[in-house]
Amino acid sequence: MSLEQQCEAWLRDLFAPWVQALDLRVETAQPGEVKLRLPVTAQLAREGGTLCGQAMMAAADSAMVLAIASQLGEFRPMTTVSLNTSFMRAVAGSDLIVVARVLKPGKTMMFGEIEMFSAKDMKLAAQATTTYAMLS
Repeated sequence: MSLEQQCEAWLRDLFAPWVQALDLRVETAQPGEVKLRLPVTAQLAREGGTLCGQAMMAAADSAMVLAIASQLGEFRPMTTVSLNTSFMRAVAGSDLIVVARVLKPGKTMMFGEIEMFSAKDMKLAAQATTTYAMLS
């Protein structure tokens, strides 16, 4: 099984049903880095068709969990300690591309960064930094 297929399986089997309903798609995966696509639907848009920030943050958090699991070579229980997001431009009429990277792996804490782009023009729409605590 490829790492992309393994990430898809983790999304399908381990994530909450409401996260699965986002229909996140794994585009690429390598140890410590995952690229997802969030299809933009009317359910995820706010007035005017702009993708809502809550959906972007959920996609970012999910991508980082997969990046950490890919770094470890297995899924381990973890929890988000911090997710600091800066929104730079609106995303409308386009899917969202989410790239999560592990910056510093550790035994009990993991640090990462996430960049989010409009798939239409690949311009940076948001950036996040994250910290996760490993629970086992």
